[in-house]
Amino acid sequence: MEFSELLASSFEALKLNKVRTALAGLGIVIGIGAVIALVSLGQATQASVQNSIQGLGANLITVTPGSQRTGAVQGGFGSSQTLTLDDATAIETANYPSISKVSPEVDRRTQVTAGKNNTNTSIIGATPSYTDVHNVTMDSGTFITAADVTGNRDVAVLGPTVVSNLFGDGVDPTGQTVRINKIPFTVIGVTVSKGGTGFGNQDDTIFIPISTAQKTVFGIDYVSDISLSAATPDSITQAENDAGYLLLKRHKINDATQADFSMFSQSDILNTASSVTGTFTALLAGIAAISLLVGGIGIMNIMLVTVIERTREIGLRKALGAKDKTVITQFLIESIILTIGGGIIGMILGITLSYFISMAISLPFTISLTSIILAIGVSGGIGILFGWYPAKKAADLSPIEALRYE
Repeated sequence: MEFSELLASSFEALKLNKVRTALAGLGIVIGIGAVIALVSLGQATQASVQNSIQGLGANLITVTPGSQRTGAVQGGFGSSQTLTLDDATAIETANYPSISKVSPEVDRRTQVTAGKNNTNTSIIGATPSYTDVHNVTMDSGTFITAADVTGNRDVAVLGPTVVSNLFGDGVDPTGQTVRINKIPFTVIGVTVSKGGTGFGNQDDTIFIPISTAQKTVFGIDYVSDISLSAATPDSITQAENDAGYLLLKRHKINDATQADFSMFSQSDILNTASSVTGTFTALLAGIAAISLLVGGIGIMNIMLVTVIERTREIGLRKALGAKDKTVITQFLIESIILTIGGGIIGMILGITLSYFISMAISLPFTISLTSIILAIGVSGGIGILFGWYPAKKAADLSPIEALRYE
């Protein structure tokens, strides 16, 4: 019997009981659809996190009070108020080839008012280099200038979320006044939206001169952190070492394990985030794969029932000279048709679901070709794996016993 005849015969056999065929394929449809949709959403989450981290700045390195790894320098984690503007100035004036920009920062949350409106937001005391280090661009107006820092001026640059909370959507607040800790500040610009939610929202921020933040608003003489921009991605480690050893020398610390500051790079954050989201994606895929297993078992059950119902037909074929290989092939073809057909429908369902869910929760729409190929390949494998036993059972039937079967 030629393969084309076996294929046609298999389609005819599946058409005889359309409801049973549809129910058998439904498990595969749901399984494949779930795998593709969940893997897609996991990858979309990973891409969103990576985009947010990369939006913090190019080749970003952050030095914070406390003690941790600083490139080759290692210490235990802690917290203190040990970083100053002089530390940042020392790193900048050292002119290390590995470091392109230095941005000392003061970062605190406080209440801000404008007229009758108020919001609790992040206040960042910054210098002009902040825009280069953190990839900040202006939507309108200007950012903090060197003259603003030197003159200790009461000027502010608002993030889009702050503008919306204090002035409403579509309003240009340039020239308006906001009060930070009851101190009036003149708005000189608005930054371009970077996106984000919660306390990590980069748009929910007000920038003021670092000198004003220290002396006028918060009354402190230290900085919250020092951000560095490495000259190139390859020079991040060297930049960590250069800045780390300089700070150890300035703070008169001979034992690196006693460092009173910590240092981490953008790549450290990306690696950690990728590891977490990768595990999350694998977990989702594993959960979805269970439904594929259930679908495969469902197909095996349906095929076993089919063997019982077609016992006399199998006996007649074998009596007329059909070989065991022919019987096995036909039942395997029927099983594979069910799984591949269900896999294709499931693929369409999974892509559609992932698209609409991504749009609904504002995630980038991401589809992995690998996951699609793997899902379809797995569905075909399931057809062979779970179809083999019923096919072998049919082939092992004795022609005489099969013809006597009622």
